[in-house]
Amino acid sequence: MQQHKVLILFFHPRFENSKANKVLLEALLAEPEFSVCDLYELYPDFNIDVKAEQAKLLSHEIIVWMHPFYWYSCPPLMKQWIDLVLAFHWAYGPGGDFLKGKKILNVITSGGGFDAYQHGGRNRFTYREYLIPFEQTATLCNMQYLPPFIVPGAPRLEAENLKNYAVQLVGVLKMLGSGSLNFEALQQHDYLNAITTTH
Repeated sequence: MQQHKVLILFFHPRFENSKANKVLLEALLAEPEFSVCDLYELYPDFNIDVKAEQAKLLSHEIIVWMHPFYWYSCPPLMKQWIDLVLAFHWAYGPGGDFLKGKKILNVITSGGGFDAYQHGGRNRFTYREYLIPFEQTATLCNMQYLPPFIVPGAPRLEAENLKNYAVQLVGVLKMLGSGSLNFEALQQHDYLNAITTTH
């Protein structure tokens, strides 16, 4: 079974105020097989080292964009990272096949629950629909976009519920890294929340 290296790119401009992300990140950092990078800590001035970030991508098979769901999208540094790191002639376009075959997914914390993110709900569309720009970005870069993992209603979750989400996230990423999951079969799921550690 082929082992896949997992890179977690964490973007949160107000991490010190995020109870949910503290619990999640603490659990991820405790796993030595994950490479975890706090991008706001690394680039507080938004001056991204493009070559260094590209090198990280080249040395991992599974990439995780982990971020709060800001205005149905991502924090500004993550957009800057996408704009600069996923460069023409490198990630896409003529000769831009350096990321071909890699797997990528979003892990997001959200203020709203799944009930708000559905047709007829307060936010009118599903999480998957709002994440289509990220999916298309992955497709353009010849990467395989995996279903996202969602932590809904994050600000209102009790400590035990947050811990359960952290355990589930770690379990899912370990399974992705171990190669024990069929990546094609995962596409039948809208969200990786449906995958359990006993899958």
